[in-house]
This record gives sequence, structure tokens and C-alpha cells, in this order.
Amino acid sequence: MARRRQLYEGKAKILFEGPEPGTIVQYFKDDATAFNAQKKGTITGKGVLNNRISEYLMTRLAEIGIPTHFIRRLNMREQLVREVEIIPLEVVVRNVAAGSLSTRLGIQEGTRLPRSIIEYYYKNDGLQDPMVSEEHITAFGWASTQDIDEIVQMTLRVNDFLSGLLLGVGIVLVDFKLEFGRIWENDEMRLVLADEISPDNCRLWDAKTGEKMDKDRFRRDLGKVEEAYQEVARRLGILPEAGIRDLKGPETMQ
Repeated sequence: MARRRQLYEGKAKILFEGPEPGTIVQYFKDDATAFNAQKKGTITGKGVLNNRISEYLMTRLAEIGIPTHFIRRLNMREQLVREVEIIPLEVVVRNVAAGSLSTRLGIQEGTRLPRSIIEYYYKNDGLQDPMVSEEHITAFGWASTQDIDEIVQMTLRVNDFLSGLLLGVGIVLVDFKLEFGRIWENDEMRLVLADEISPDNCRLWDAKTGEKMDKDRFRRDLGKVEEAYQEVARRLGILPEAGIRDLKGPETMQ
């Protein structure tokens, strides 16, 4: 395998220099973290599954006109994406009360919200990704008012589409996190959906039983984490035919 220069390593992915200018290779790891990396572990085959799930969902979103950084999947653990300038925000959509929302506001987990709620968090691990308002975002120059309007419009479209798609296979989209980035083309900037969409950054519950099918199984020591990720892929019709097997990652350039 050709040696490639590593650009960045995060909690769930490694980014490598892409084969062409303006591209990046995104490698999905099996590493799992929770509570701002205070809890660490491994979910066997998670990288393979998240690569396939994110590929499928990003492709489906592109079909309805949502611009994304995704280009194509390269192999079981890697995909080629466009290089973007990431906006330092996590955009969280909540449809059902769960997680920190339940804790902060004392709302019983599982309560359907009157309408979908969008929250913003500043991407900074050292500060534990604090919640911020639109005032903070514009005051500190992370995004403009126009950027926020565009992000909200795209986010609501993503939520509507994914909620329907997942409900069609018996899964409730409880909440999820999106990230956006900027791409410049011919001196014009446009916003695109970036990062990934997978059980790592979505809360997914079985529509009939309420069984958790996402990383909460790891966070809360519920067991059968690998099986939950596999079931999401199976319902979407994209479970790898060869099953989950590990592949050696690309070599890094020293």
C-alpha cells in the first residue's frame, strides 16, 4: 500500500492526504470514546460499518440536492472526500428528548418534542464542546448570519429526509449531530455537509421496542454494541456481504 501523509487523527477517524489536490482520504477507526474521551474502548467492525452507513446516507442526501463533501468509498474503511474548511460548530438536531437535553431540562427521556430543536456547540475538546448561541457564532466570526440561515435550512431538510428514511426501516431518529464546511470554487464559497452520519453521531431507537441502536449502548454499558451497528446496516440493506473483517490501515509517512 502506498505511503500517505497523515493530516489529522481524531477520536473516530484519521485523515490522510488525498490522491488529487483538494481531496482527503477519510479512514474510519474501531476506536470508541464517550464523555469527551473520558471513556475509551473498541467496537469491533465499527469503522467498516460507519464507512458504509455514512456513504449510503451521504449519497441519498446528495440525491435530494444536499451538497456534501463525500466523493466515493475507496474500500471497506476509507472514503474519498473533498477538502473543506470546517466550521467549528456541531449542529445538533433533537426530535425526542434524550441525553444532555433530558439532563439539563429535566425532561423524561423518550418525550417527543413539540418540534425539532437545533442546538449549536463550539467544537473544542479542551472546553468540552460548550453550547453556544447564534450571538456567539456571529460575534466570534465562526459563521455569518447568512451562513447560519443556510445551515438551518440544510439541517431541517436533512432531518426531514433521514427521519422518513429511517422510520421506513423501523428506526426512530431521536437526535443527531452534523458538521459543515466551506468549499471555494471559482472564488465563490459554498457550504457543504461534512464529517459523517452514522450510529456514532446519531441516536437511533427501534420504532417498536425503543431498543437503542447507537453509541449509547457503549456509553451506558448496555452490551451488544457491535450487533446494534450491524442491525442498522442490515435494515438499510448495506451490511457488507463478506461480513465484518478488519483491514490494515494505510501507512503513515514519517
